[in-house]
Amino acid sequence: MKLILKETIETLGIIGSQVDVANGYARNYLLPQGKAILDTPQNRSTLKHQKKKFDLQIAREKKIAVEMAEQLNKVSCKIAAKVSDENRLYGSITSRDILNALERQDIKVEKRMILLGEAIKQTGTYKIPIRVYADVEPQITVEIVPE
Repeated sequence: MKLILKETIETLGIIGSQVDVANGYARNYLLPQGKAILDTPQNRSTLKHQKKKFDLQIAREKKIAVEMAEQLNKVSCKIAAKVSDENRLYGSITSRDILNALERQDIKVEKRMILLGEAIKQTGTYKIPIRVYADVEPQITVEIVPE
């Protein structure tokens, strides 16, 4: 089903963009929540009139994201974990552990924003990207130390 987004949805696109989604996703989530409207000629013409408003909102969101990225680039956190003799962790460090470490420093991010490719299994220092906005991904420093 073709829709026009009324707000930015990370997995779909930015506000004002035209997207093609599954019928169920559109009927059960996007349309009832008011996050999108049907892609019709009338709605497209309305979109053209609201384009300036959308552009201002995108610029505002991007400015906030860049400010947050500047702060996140300076963040570093330590996570203590049990290790074996070869500095391998008994478990692993996941995005949930990183999220908890950030929350202890009063830094609010969502788990899905942490772009950890695979779980960390050894001690050391790692640069972990955090997706703040579509193309804004600062990196935090995470140091894994023996407990």
